[in-house]
Amino acid sequence: MKSIRVTLTVVLLAAAAMAQSTYDHHVVFDNSLTDHSCYPSEGGVIAPSTLDLVDGKIPVETGHYFSPPNSLRLKWKSVPGGNWQVTFKAPQHYSREFEYRGDTLSFWCYSEEGLTPETSPRMNLVDMAGSWAGTITVLDRSGALPAGRWVQLRFKLADFQGQYRGTDENRFDLHRLAGIVFEQGLDDGREHTLYIDDIEVGPAEAADGPPPAVPAGLAVKAGERHFDLTWTPPAGHPPFRYQIYRSWDGRSYTPIGIQRGERNRYVDFVGRPGCQAFYKISARDDAGRESALSTAAAGATREFSDDELLTMVQEACFRYYWEAGHPESGMAIELLPGNDNLCALGATGFGIMALITGTERHFITREEGAGRLLKIIHFLQTADRFHGAWPHFLDGHTGRVIPYFGPYDDGADLVETAFLMQGLLTARQYFDRDNPAEREICDAVTALWRGVEWDWFRQDPAGDFLYWHWSPDHGWHISHPLIGWNETLIVYLLAIASPTHAVPASLYHTGWAGQSAPAVRYRRHWSRTTDGDHYTNGHSYYGIKLDVGCGHGGELFFTQFSFLGFDPRGRRDAYTDYFRNNRALALINRAYCMENPRGYAGYGPDCWGLSAGINSGGGRPVPRDDGGTICISAALGAFPYTPEESMAALKHYYRDLGAKTWGIYGFHDGFNLSRNWFEEIWMGLNQAQIVVMIENHRSGLLWKEFMANPEIQPALDAIGFKPDRDDALSKVHVSD
Repeated sequence: MKSIRVTLTVVLLAAAAMAQSTYDHHVVFDNSLTDHSCYPSEGGVIAPSTLDLVDGKIPVETGHYFSPPNSLRLKWKSVPGGNWQVTFKAPQHYSREFEYRGDTLSFWCYSEEGLTPETSPRMNLVDMAGSWAGTITVLDRSGALPAGRWVQLRFKLADFQGQYRGTDENRFDLHRLAGIVFEQGLDDGREHTLYIDDIEVGPAEAADGPPPAVPAGLAVKAGERHFDLTWTPPAGHPPFRYQIYRSWDGRSYTPIGIQRGERNRYVDFVGRPGCQAFYKISARDDAGRESALSTAAAGATREFSDDELLTMVQEACFRYYWEAGHPESGMAIELLPGNDNLCALGATGFGIMALITGTERHFITREEGAGRLLKIIHFLQTADRFHGAWPHFLDGHTGRVIPYFGPYDDGADLVETAFLMQGLLTARQYFDRDNPAEREICDAVTALWRGVEWDWFRQDPAGDFLYWHWSPDHGWHISHPLIGWNETLIVYLLAIASPTHAVPASLYHTGWAGQSAPAVRYRRHWSRTTDGDHYTNGHSYYGIKLDVGCGHGGELFFTQFSFLGFDPRGRRDAYTDYFRNNRALALINRAYCMENPRGYAGYGPDCWGLSAGINSGGGRPVPRDDGGTICISAALGAFPYTPEESMAALKHYYRDLGAKTWGIYGFHDGFNLSRNWFEEIWMGLNQAQIVVMIENHRSGLLWKEFMANPEIQPALDAIGFKPDRDDALSKVHVSD
């Protein structure tokens, strides 16, 4: 359809200089991943006025859009004495803490019958501090909206402050936009429909110029029920976005989706095997100018074996660390989309093990894997360290600490350091060939390993615990002791194994498995139960006996983070066989989801896995800590312990939900069917659980390489680990 632009001309007060930047700095809304309703929205209506809502949210429209495949639909009737209001909320989630860039809010809108200024809704804006911009009528300055045409409206802050000014100084900040509010205008008593798409913050005027160059090198790789599209990034600055076209016959092409300009990969989930499709793509700039279509590429889906499904899932999730790693440091990004300069130490350690898996599975060459690892190592060698330990987050450009969680988070994080070192030590054993790159890896990892002052984090030479944090400015202010059962077993194992700064093996029993009054109080504080408060549990849940763990055992990442490298098979300490205990924890988690005491949608034998992730806070298998969000890596990271149950979950997440849960880096972090919440988010800590634990299930690769480090077995011996005579279960479920 023909597009026209209506520009509003009043100038923003205190405008910020705008430079071309990442997509997230400008795009407030492009498409909804959820059908029917848009998750980050809410609305209400007072009769006799009417407003179409779906579950209290803005409806999603697939029949009209400016950028495919959907838009937002406002359908209302404004009647005297009534009122309606609906708010679209700008994306806000963990790690997305940055400002929009530009001085103008814009969006495209469409009406089949047209809309006059008098009948258009009113609009206001709110920022993250709760300040309001002021209320205006949407079409008051632009004039009537013509019928059957997409029109771009552009608004500056002064447009909201014009005729009606308040008594206070307006402090609204467009760069911290939190929500756009549409509400009832004049009560004409007639039904109206307005479609809204591509809400952005940008410059007052788009630069003139030709459309972008035609994308080149389009290739299609078919999965079982989806197609992976890749193309060659253009030289120089990328376009604002790409538009994807699909054809079933190779002749007639229809737009089906878009991709942000900094990515050269797209997934089209068609939902069935035995399907042939043809594709072309175009490039678009921020003014909506579109290139010609690319040459075509095609593929055909087919049914996959279980083994092929596992490889497909591993390769897709591996891309998070390979394709989306920080371009300068090579480190893993904490969360995408999010702050793409927030490099996470623990996620990088896990990502290193994903890189090893990718190398072994030939997703990349051995030389490429070694090269990426050396980039990461070189960055770590000059990055901030505190008594040999790294912080939780580093700036990917400078290597300086980012105190993301507050001013006291400006120093060492021993847990993240242990996660990183687990990955580095695994790589030291894997990259063991006699060539310059792999010799450098071995020597450099050894030096980094020897430099961590684990004993410093005892706080006191006679202390019973290791402590999580230390700050050069605030010392032991956080004072968080490491007490199990949780994700921190690997910290004690590495601290005891250290060749230079070891702690006594007794600390494992006084700290990690400690039963002193402080340890008991710690467990009771976070679990609010006496079950397992002395480390050992011994109770049965759903008929499954749990040796170690508080209550029902906590979140499933407890069974994963310390066990990506540490192989629990066929060995036990004084308290349990951790392979069997981890299996029990996974089965309890699944059984809770099958019982589903809070009645959440979707839960069942093939839809389970409560753990920490985006939009879940915590995911423990007890009603008070269950918000209805499934964390996909929870069940898939349990593959070595529960292979049949995890495979059933994988098939459900991919075959039944894949259109909403599968993307360019494999499975998204999680979903909530009760809230109709799906979002294209991947988390660095969680994505590797899928790659690595599937590999440990298939070949035991990461377990074998980590355990081959010569320092590990003596540490286990000192702790008191013994061969488990009853290890048949682990041998059945994991093959070397």
